[in-house]
Amino acid sequence: MSEQEIRVPELGGAESVEIVGVLVSVGDSVNTEDPLLELESDKATVELPAPAAGKITRLDVKEGDSLKEGDLVGMMDTAEGGDSGDSEQAGDDAESTGDDKASAGASSARDGDEPQNADAETSGGEQTIQVPELGGADSVEIVSVLVSVGDSVNAEDPLLELESDKATVEMPSPATGKITRLDVKEGDSLKEGDVVGMMEVAGGGDEGAGSKEQGTGSKAQGAAESGAQEETVGAGSARDNTGSQQAASSPAPSPEPPSAAEPSGKRVHAGPAVRRIAREFGADLQQIKGSGPKGRILKEDVQAWVRNQLQSGGSKPAGGGAGIPEVPLPDFSQFGEVERRSMTKIQRLTAQGMHRSWLNVPHVTQFEKADITDLEAFRKDHKTEGEKRGVKMTLLPFLMKACAHALTTYPQFNVSLDMANEQIIQKHYCHIGIAVDTPNGLVVPVIRDVDRKSIWQLAEEAQELAGKARDKKLTNNDMSGACFTITSLGGIGGTAFTPIVNSPEVAILGASKASMEPVWDGAQFQPRLMLPLSLSYDHRAINGADAARFTTLLSKTLGDLRELLL
Repeated sequence: MSEQEIRVPELGGAESVEIVGVLVSVGDSVNTEDPLLELESDKATVELPAPAAGKITRLDVKEGDSLKEGDLVGMMDTAEGGDSGDSEQAGDDAESTGDDKASAGASSARDGDEPQNADAETSGGEQTIQVPELGGADSVEIVSVLVSVGDSVNAEDPLLELESDKATVEMPSPATGKITRLDVKEGDSLKEGDVVGMMEVAGGGDEGAGSKEQGTGSKAQGAAESGAQEETVGAGSARDNTGSQQAASSPAPSPEPPSAAEPSGKRVHAGPAVRRIAREFGADLQQIKGSGPKGRILKEDVQAWVRNQLQSGGSKPAGGGAGIPEVPLPDFSQFGEVERRSMTKIQRLTAQGMHRSWLNVPHVTQFEKADITDLEAFRKDHKTEGEKRGVKMTLLPFLMKACAHALTTYPQFNVSLDMANEQIIQKHYCHIGIAVDTPNGLVVPVIRDVDRKSIWQLAEEAQELAGKARDKKLTNNDMSGACFTITSLGGIGGTAFTPIVNSPEVAILGASKASMEPVWDGAQFQPRLMLPLSLSYDHRAINGADAARFTTLLSKTLGDLRELLL
């Protein structure tokens, strides 16, 4: 056996992530890419995969811990080649090659793919399991740990379920092997590059594996106990050799306003997500007593503090609360049986974002109907071609193309407002977000350069992103950069609605269910398929006349696709 560190991989620009789920335990066998941790940032939930196949020997983190790129979260034993004593590894070798000699060849093949682990993986060995790229998310929270130490996993098996404010995704195992150490747990926050554990990469075998696991067990327990003391996960003696490096690279906590009752130099133990919520509510963390381990401030502590301030008539929050009193709730149990369920991070942040947008954006909604009779016939004519391409041709790509045409014609819809600097930010690109309803909440993946793509390309990308949304595979990059959003309820029903602008965008289009209606053609009524459209916009950036022109152009374009050629 060869011991390997499990570190947090690159986080794609995120400063830190929170562990919301530890999916493995010490002693578990894992395969490459098996999920070890579930990490959550402020934008996505992802899984941290095992860097190699092997056994988890130590876990230095737990749920709720905050990690950053490169942090050590545990150790793992990776299998060495040439020894058929390990039954699980021998079985893996037989499955892939049919004889014991193939383990060396498999290790050599992995050397080419992962040169950074060449020394460990040539003979199996131990591999670090790190959080992969998060696509720009600052951090992710672990909502579920899908494996335990000692579990055997295959490459790409899910190790963790990670959640951000936009999506829940799984972190795959980086290799085939056995989880030897898990350093994180449910609730921990992780960022790209954080180490969540170690795994023993499938290879030959090692008679010393058992003693190595026993030798590191107490070390993992001590590390887990000390992990809650710091905002960035600590790992006891396992961190001694990397402590100075992590101290230098750890993001400084956001400065909080000094409290009148407390000295400003008081140390506050709180994760990035908690600090962000405190800033939004204008809460002074130094005035809040933490209920977490070692006095760590939790999100519930901030919410309780703000609620108490409002009820007691104290200082009003300066952020997202806007000083608006909360609606008092009765004791619903007096009316019948009730139960309470915690909101997911996506639900919490979506609610906060919608509330913030509704309070800050002066919404106006323009309603229109588009005659899509000919468009629907055209779409159905290409249904067979879509089946050949493996693409389902829906109305959505036509809506995207029509919106891109309207955004180009009326560029005042493709802006954001910088009110602090009194500037309008004009965007010279056309990325459109599409709202997707999933069991885990509403997510908005983004299709880029819509104005430059064909209907077939848009249909294919929309289908792919919708699948990733349902499978919790969306990254922060998949959900960033939109200029405009389309939300469609046509598959469900309804005649019209008022969508909320996804600030800092300035407009959003809602599509309802199309229906046959009698339309006067100048001589008689004709049955036409009419699509209701609802355009909500920020009245600070867009006036009513321009909104009417925008929806009129949309209706005209959807009614005659030849308009796109002009």
